[in-house]
Amino acid sequence: MAFGTQDDTDEVMNEINMTPLVDVMLVLLIIFIITVPVMKHSVNVELPQASSQREDVKPETLRLSVDATGAYYLDGSAVSDDALPAVLQAEAARQPQPELHIRGDKAVRYERVAKAMALAQQAGLRKIGFITEPQR
Repeated sequence: MAFGTQDDTDEVMNEINMTPLVDVMLVLLIIFIITVPVMKHSVNVELPQASSQREDVKPETLRLSVDATGAYYLDGSAVSDDALPAVLQAEAARQPQPELHIRGDKAVRYERVAKAMALAQQAGLRKIGFITEPQR
């Protein structure tokens, strides 16, 4: 055994080894042989036609705004402090119950917004949210 010399056995192999390719092809063939009969053996049934459209009833959205002076506006129309609880109770009794979105001016006292939220909760409104503007 001499080091540094090249023997005839060290030559580069010029042929592609077909064994892994044949193995992969046989596995794919077996998979297709198994799955094709399963897909073909279904019972042919003629199904009846029916209208089954899901009825999506979206609840309305009430917009309660509190301006900088502390005045309440429900969907754009002014509401007095005394009339607000009755209006909110009437809206809470509707089915489906509307969502209440409270928009408070940044200059208004927090007390006015908290009072509106408390009145809505006492009236029975379950979905109450605050609307804000994103920062720029």
